[in-house]
Amino acid sequence: MELLVLGGTAFLGREVAVQAVARGWSVSCAARGRSGSFPDGVRAVVVDRDAEDALRPLSDRTWDAVIDLARQPGQVRRAVRDLTARHWVFVSTVNVYADQATRGQDESAPLLEPLACEVMSAPSDYGVAKVACETHIRSSGSWTIARAGLIVGPGDVSGRLGYWPWRFARAVTGPVVVPEDAEQPVQFIDARDLAGWLLDCAADRTGGLFNACGSPTRLGDVLAASRAVAGHRGIVHAADAPWLADHRVGPWMGERSLPLWLGGDRGLWGFQDHRNDRALASGLSLRPLADTLRDTLVWECTGRAAPREAGLGDADHDQLVRALVGGGEGEIGAGP
Repeated sequence: MELLVLGGTAFLGREVAVQAVARGWSVSCAARGRSGSFPDGVRAVVVDRDAEDALRPLSDRTWDAVIDLARQPGQVRRAVRDLTARHWVFVSTVNVYADQATRGQDESAPLLEPLACEVMSAPSDYGVAKVACETHIRSSGSWTIARAGLIVGPGDVSGRLGYWPWRFARAVTGPVVVPEDAEQPVQFIDARDLAGWLLDCAADRTGGLFNACGSPTRLGDVLAASRAVAGHRGIVHAADAPWLADHRVGPWMGERSLPLWLGGDRGLWGFQDHRNDRALASGLSLRPLADTLRDTLVWECTGRAAPREAGLGDADHDQLVRALVGGGEGEIGAGP
């Protein structure tokens, strides 16, 4: 199997390349090489995909499969134009869906309008840019489009999942602040599970659209599992959305945030609750939540080299604890 990974030096792309090498495949990775090093065992091709002819040196053969993780429509258009492959696998996103409120949507749900230009210049254009990318992939012949949910696991520098087991482990017997929205849906997928399935799709030339997501669960269950994995025995303080907003705590990610939380906005619950039946039926296998949390905690404590992009720093967290205790907010758990 001769595989070309467009990317391959960071998180999901790197995991794809590493697993492909482990399968004994011949793997080439085309990337700038700025996000990380090329994995051992691959043919490294340094390219700048913003250049018009960047991929032409790779156009001298027919690849068994190409796996592309790009978000820039122009990059995808040029890849489809310049490369020949028996099958394409494109990693898209559930952000392509126009309706982020309705829960349980499948792959037939309406999409956003595609980005009108070839360069995504703002993070807010991520969904529309991926729609445009999908349009180019659909013209490639044989293809898989994997609309991924939040991708987590060891190596996720954002820390959107990793913050929680890390925070509980850091506190151990001390207090931890969590959002009150225990019933909010949460949906993510371990990068290792996603990478393995993407390679299966490449090998089997599995065609079609798939919501490549884990099965939805409750935010409260994720927090409880994070606490259990970390061995936390302290008090857990739940704060409601208005209180958190008053104290300048944001949702989802970013500085001074509570990761995975949607800010109390039920109009976003559909964003974290998509049907994944088709992907599961095609062979997607999901490891237990506790395994992902445990492995991610180990990486957070021993492998993280860059600052976390989500969560509360210790000083901000301690300040919130003092404010909650002084204000009498809800205490929802305590160790023996």
